[in-house]
Amino acid sequence: MRARYGIPLKTTAAITAIGAAGIAYAAGIEARSFRLRRVTVPVLPRGARPLRVLQVSDIHMVGGQRKKRAWLQSLAGLRPDFVVNTGDNLSDTEGVPEVLDALGPLMEFPGVYVFGSNDYYGPRLRNPARYLLEKVQGKHGLNGNPPAVGVVHNPWEELRDAFDTAGWVGLSNTRGRLKLEGGFELAFTGLDDPHIKRDRYEKVAGGPEKDADLSIAVVHAPYLRSLDAFTADGYPLILAGHTHGGQLCVPFYGALVTNCDLDTDRVKGLSTHESAGNRAYLHVSAGCGTNRYTPVRFACPPEATLLTLTPRP
Repeated sequence: MRARYGIPLKTTAAITAIGAAGIAYAAGIEARSFRLRRVTVPVLPRGARPLRVLQVSDIHMVGGQRKKRAWLQSLAGLRPDFVVNTGDNLSDTEGVPEVLDALGPLMEFPGVYVFGSNDYYGPRLRNPARYLLEKVQGKHGLNGNPPAVGVVHNPWEELRDAFDTAGWVGLSNTRGRLKLEGGFELAFTGLDDPHIKRDRYEKVAGGPEKDADLSIAVVHAPYLRSLDAFTADGYPLILAGHTHGGQLCVPFYGALVTNCDLDTDRVKGLSTHESAGNRAYLHVSAGCGTNRYTPVRFACPPEATLLTLTPRP
């Protein structure tokens, strides 16, 4: 017996079964298969001791995610010199206490942070196929428009206040510093989220601070306008998140979208960026969470990154 369009019923059933199995794996297994990426970046002055930087991003915390919370807590065992949080901590209006529980052990270390759109606004239920089509067509963010009527506002101020109380330095369109043991001084320049047009580079323009041992640029979404500005100004290292590494990738091919105007070849991990004759290292975290309405990952496990900064050759 044949189904419509001449496709055998057995074939239709097999395709359906494969699709269901893929979704079950992506949601039930891979989305909870947390990994640690390790990279080395030669950006320190000659003679400096290596520094261990833990980058966490795109946690998208939803109530009840115990495994994710326990894994984040365990990262404190890495004993980083400092922590960089590149935003999108929330995917639940009630998620702040669980985020703080997950990050509590890490907040014992020096740290800096920027926020992403999901820290400010709750996620919306959308058609995944339409979402992918929009991204392939180059439609990203709010395109300059304010959030739609009915969008849920997340309690990001509570998150900010807790981070600030712990001594983490907020970098939303501003600069900040950390002084590590041994007197090594780090300067940071950060932007608010370009994905929702909150970035104001003119407020932080001017390049690295000459009296710091190292200057690092931090932003949630790696839009090219931000990467170009940071690189042209001479920053040696840019840290970002937002992309989820593509989230739904094709094995042996890679990501289909980045959810910004960055090319898919640099959707996660360490790469370089060039602008105005300068070159910077760019690290994009694939993050460790998902939007609460699309809790799946395929060929793109959730992750945090331990970056070891070493002296330049």
